Amino acid sequence: MIIDVHGHYTTAPAALGVWRDLQIAGLKDSSKAPQASDLKISDDEIRETIENNQLKLMKQRGSDLTIFSPRASFMAHHIGDFQTSSTWAAICNELCYRVSQLFPDNFIPAAMLPQSPGVDPRTCIPELVKCVEQYGNVGINLNPDPSGGHWTSPPLSDKSWYPIYEKMVEYDIPAMIHVSTSCNACFHTTGSHYLNADTTAFMQCLTSDLFKDFPTLKFLIPHGGGAVPYHWGRFRGLAQELKKPLLEEHLLNNIFFDTCVYHQPGINLLTEVIPTKNILFASEMIGAVRGIDPQTGHYYDDTKRYIEATQNLTAEEKHMVYEGNARRVFTRLDAALKAKGL
Repeated sequence: MIIDVHGHYTTAPAALGVWRDLQIAGLKDSSKAPQASDLKISDDEIRETIENNQLKLMKQRGSDLTIFSPRASFMAHHIGDFQTSSTWAAICNELCYRVSQLFPDNFIPAAMLPQSPGVDPRTCIPELVKCVEQYGNVGINLNPDPSGGHWTSPPLSDKSWYPIYEKMVEYDIPAMIHVSTSCNACFHTTGSHYLNADTTAFMQCLTSDLFKDFPTLKFLIPHGGGAVPYHWGRFRGLAQELKKPLLEEHLLNNIFFDTCVYHQPGINLLTEVIPTKNILFASEMIGAVRGIDPQTGHYYDDTKRYIEATQNLTAEEKHMVYEGNARRVFTRLDAALKAKGL
């Protein structure tokens, strides 16, 4: 089985965006504010958006199952207050749950949290609990920068995050560390803010002893880990200077990387530097980079091609990347598959 651990509902029906625009307008003029019940999206509309997009490409490219979460750039936790984010998260998470119900063999949900700048992260717990217990979510997306590029929140090692970590450990679910839209003109959302955040999250963990407090906590750092694999020697050296254990002991029992790296040399580097047990297959298809590479004639985000072509992985190691590691890291996914006899 080929499991894609990084999928977003980027093709949701247009009505979702229209409702969000009204919600944002309502922050200035309450008379324009919509109710959640005003949003009407039929099952047929969901089927159309999935069958003609993600599912079509999954079949063409040869992947079987996608861990599916709300569109990352739409999370926009910096907009409004906690109630704004709470209503928006509930709507988006329900949509991904409906996708998983309409296509149970192809999609399983992961949740966005109703984060808001300056608001205690523990306020996200009711939505997290609902999504795990009622929707069968197998993971969450955790935004280390709800401010949208201004980095006003404490680092991931700060104890204010601990209530979320306690729930993650209780449910044995990992968090993908994923920021949202940048509202800082210095940082392009997908070209710099995302990759900056991936690198920053890794360094926040490196400089702390977070995993001593939570030995079973699991973070998935997307987009190949940002700058981490490319500068692995720098991080090893910094850990040494900070009197931290070797990275294999200090971080690699808890931190994992996906394969959303959109060229062959990048995947070659990732698979050469990072232990295979820490790499999970992903594409983030129909996401940040949707075009065709003129050098290859294939879509940039067709990452399975790169895994197949690399000389750094044996057949057994490819199985780990495609399936084994995902089932080990996302234990609720593994349980769901086993319940189906898979």
